[in-house]
Amino acid sequence: MDWLRDHMWEAWLGLAVLFGVLELISMDLFLVMLAGGALVGAVTALLGGPPGLQVVLALVSSVALLGVIRPPVVRRLHAGPDLKTGADALIGKRATVLRELAYGTPGRVKIGGEEWTAEPYDEDDRIEPGELVDVVQIKGATAYVLRVHRLGS
Repeated sequence: MDWLRDHMWEAWLGLAVLFGVLELISMDLFLVMLAGGALVGAVTALLGGPPGLQVVLALVSSVALLGVIRPPVVRRLHAGPDLKTGADALIGKRATVLRELAYGTPGRVKIGGEEWTAEPYDEDDRIEPGELVDVVQIKGATAYVLRVHRLGS
């Protein structure tokens, strides 16, 4: 028992390493939080804190890590990229005007190989065939587009 008391920080460090290795197997981000608590216990022991304080600080820090750090990290890891489907996937795409577009007089654009009815998003704009536009909104079956401005034009 005297050895453990004399080498308490090493015992805490060994426990932290054990939790870290077991975390590699579980991949649940639970044991790594306990390893963080064990590291706090090791630092407390290294600084000469009594064993009771070491245990309390290790437990408090483990619970804090589990309650504060783990939930947002798990949420971030489990959230995938936003999957946009249908018309939402076309917003932001570049299109080519096939038939003149004017507000109130829909024309046609080609977006990703498909023809769409389109109107300019800007009420005062008139866009000629062959111009490049960006899709900014889709309402029903009509794409609302903005003219792509090129440098020097």
